[in-house]
Amino acid sequence: MTDEAPPAEPPRIARRAVFYLPGFDPRDPETYWGLFRREARRTAVRRDRAIMVGEPARAPDGISLDWDVEADGTRTRYSLLRWEDVVRAHFPRPEWRRLAAVPALLWRLARSGYSGNLRREARRFSIVIHGVHRIYLALAVLSLALAVLGLLLLPPDWRLVGLPAVPVAAYGILALLTRLTRGRPLYVAHLVDDTAFTHAHAAGEVAEMPARLDAFAARIRAAEGTADEIVVIGHSSSSFLGVEVLDQVLAVDPGFGTRGTPVSFVTLGSVIPWIGLDPAAERMRAALARVAGADAIGWLDIRAPWDWLSIHLRDPLTACGIPSPGPDRPAVLRVQIRDLVEPHKVARLSWNLFRMHFQLLMASRQATGFDYLDLVSGPEPVHRVVRRCGRSSARDPVAAV
Repeated sequence: MTDEAPPAEPPRIARRAVFYLPGFDPRDPETYWGLFRREARRTAVRRDRAIMVGEPARAPDGISLDWDVEADGTRTRYSLLRWEDVVRAHFPRPEWRRLAAVPALLWRLARSGYSGNLRREARRFSIVIHGVHRIYLALAVLSLALAVLGLLLLPPDWRLVGLPAVPVAAYGILALLTRLTRGRPLYVAHLVDDTAFTHAHAAGEVAEMPARLDAFAARIRAAEGTADEIVVIGHSSSSFLGVEVLDQVLAVDPGFGTRGTPVSFVTLGSVIPWIGLDPAAERMRAALARVAGADAIGWLDIRAPWDWLSIHLRDPLTACGIPSPGPDRPAVLRVQIRDLVEPHKVARLSWNLFRMHFQLLMASRQATGFDYLDLVSGPEPVHRVVRRCGRSSARDPVAAV
């Protein structure tokens, strides 16, 4: 009989469940998997790590696109909410709907005081949003002017005959101009339709969203006890959809997050005041207050002061008129653009608003500091990152604003 040491047990693999909600984007969800895999490779090289990203699979119920990530003894199940079909139903809208709706929406928001409040809380974001609407109205006027000019170029005897064609020609010209400015650098149609969706959702007029969010909330709730931690991430417009989905979880299960599985909520490129300042958004503000008051759910707001498509002047609760429970609700992490992108590229990329808006989802150029891929797949639990940033926010609440 020999005194042999018992075989060492293999190291335990930490399990993380990440639920990612993308913004107002009509692209197939596999686009995000491709971005994730590409940036994971860059993070692996820059941080000397092994990150393996599995193949994506669409869930049978159509709610999510899921894939696995393994790195540093951590296995992450990454589930992306699918709502691209809802986006496609609202973008691009028929030109006649857009042309009729834009003046009416701008009038409603100005009359309610919303436009002034948004300028106060989000000056640069307001410049972009109101700017693209002004550009759209200018394109409509230009289209009409060009159609009238075409009429005036006709021989005098033909002008009366051609008069009924002016609105048709103007409509066609506007449709062409809108299509030409749909992409960068202006993104007119995208941002105009995104704004319309946001305020329609504020008023509860997007019939497809409640069922979609309820189904995702059920998926999140079911993960409790099956993973070592749960992380809900809302980017861009999904910063407020993330609030609503967590509120749905709490409505069904008020004890969610108190039974040993840490739960974290991470917002990037947040635009919560965009909807929260709308007088019609009473339901959303109530959800925001409830989630903010749920101490069992840690909340980290990652802010990018260089991102003109996010709102980051102060915490979203105060901006929406909701008393903040404390300086760590949410905890704040500020990321500088030069931590992510080489300085010589910043000036060129600054004019690409959507690229800058997505930069927080990309790998850092440095081996230290914030890196989204490291956050969601790295060895440090996300809830510890949230607590650490929360302590920093509590020590220096002015810097966190």
